[in-house]
Amino acid sequence: MGKNRHSKDRLFITQTEHKYLYGGKKQEIRRAYKRLPFNCCAITLCPFTNPVCTREGHLFDLEAVVPYVKEHEINPITGKPLALKELIQLHFSKNSQGEYFCPVTYKIFTDNTKIAAIATTGNVFCYEAIEELNIKPKNWTDLISGTKFKRKDIVILQDPQDFSNREIENFEHLRRAKASDNNDHAQTAARNIRTNAATDRILQE
Repeated sequence: MGKNRHSKDRLFITQTEHKYLYGGKKQEIRRAYKRLPFNCCAITLCPFTNPVCTREGHLFDLEAVVPYVKEHEINPITGKPLALKELIQLHFSKNSQGEYFCPVTYKIFTDNTKIAAIATTGNVFCYEAIEELNIKPKNWTDLISGTKFKRKDIVILQDPQDFSNREIENFEHLRRAKASDNNDHAQTAARNIRTNAATDRILQE
């Protein structure tokens, strides 16, 4: 048990995390924008293929989030406790051009669309459809499957008025990776200082 507790707090990262957190492509993405597009995983920073989310609306690719949560038992964005069973499998709709869109209004999703999912089904809609056809008429059934849900089951995946969930600088796993990188640099510098001091003593002799 002690081992698991310390593994969540450590600053170094696993080989799996290194694969996702470092590399030329990842660095290019981080430089390109500070706000992650709605169709990207918050761990890989790349377009997702098998999307899942948390109740807070944090989006991940299943392949990336499972090993992370197994290792750390925390949400990669907030650092708060997270269990795999809490993840919600999402079902996005695509049109014939391969673009994500709302299956009710047929509006194409963009980075300025308010997007929401129903936690009990994982179906994804534009918030406008849910507001007009579920919230206002108090119709608490999924617009595709007819499955019943409660208002608390509406999960906001993207809100154009609040992008805090998509701002890369807020991601806990990136802060940890940066801290680990800085620690490695500090250790290397310390070793160099010790080596130089030893060399000086030898030369003085």
